[in-house]
Amino acid sequence: MSIEALTQWLAGHYLQVKFIHMSFATLWLWSTSVAYLNYLVPVFRAWQANPDDINHIKKRNWVMERFDEGVILEHIAFPAVLISGLSLLLITGWGPQSYWLVMKLTIVVLVFLPIEFCDYWLSHFGGNKAKIRRTTPSGDGLASARYEQAIHLHWWFLIVTTPVIAIGGMTVLYLAITKPM
Repeated sequence: MSIEALTQWLAGHYLQVKFIHMSFATLWLWSTSVAYLNYLVPVFRAWQANPDDINHIKKRNWVMERFDEGVILEHIAFPAVLISGLSLLLITGWGPQSYWLVMKLTIVVLVFLPIEFCDYWLSHFGGNKAKIRRTTPSGDGLASARYEQAIHLHWWFLIVTTPVIAIGGMTVLYLAITKPM
């Protein structure tokens, strides 16, 4: 199928593609916010107030490993956002003359893509806490130094990126919906 044929076919489904794009964008933006705010933050605050308490450490580890599993929904939504977004670009023909689109794509490419690559790594690949726990025994029944490093790295990543994602995400939604420029 040629690009022209694909564009023609997609054009007949513009509203459906836009619905898919906006649905996955909001799913991506908000899928982990409830878990982050209601589970991770309180557990990490309790652990930071009592860093040597074994019960707080165990709860922190358990919650972070569950967070790694739960973020899968977000990591399915993000590629769907990218694919549906590219489809919308094909359909509409918007280009660099649309300043709102340039701003939106700049945020996506320069902010969201690097953050998501790091997030995938931290949650599913080299930084996955459950995998580290299973493959790096500590000898004391808790966690290895590598596990602790992964927990701390992921926590700092979340502290730094959560406001960036929230502000950037709302900005992108605003630009996509209102097309102000």
